[in-house]
Amino acid sequence: MRMFAVAAFAVAFVGSNALAWDGVDSSTGGAVEIEKGNLVRRGETIEIYDSSSGSYRDVDVESIQRYGNSVEVEVYDSESGEYRTFEMEDD
Repeated sequence: MRMFAVAAFAVAFVGSNALAWDGVDSSTGGAVEIEKGNLVRRGETIEIYDSSSGSYRDVDVESIQRYGNSVEVEVYDSESGEYRTFEMEDD
């Protein structure tokens, strides 16, 4: 049992230090990063860095789909009023 607790702590600690998740906005071709610490699940609000605008934005996750070696994340950007699709790297 103690070994399980140590392993769980190690996974949680290492996971919390993960880097941002890199991807591309499929409509603009601009780079996007989903910042670390975000729970990327349908219905969640996440923080992204949008290199096209040079700013951080909060967006709502609408759907997540895996396609081969990439993950498609569809979000709603309430600031712009647009739905956006990100093609994220699947390391």
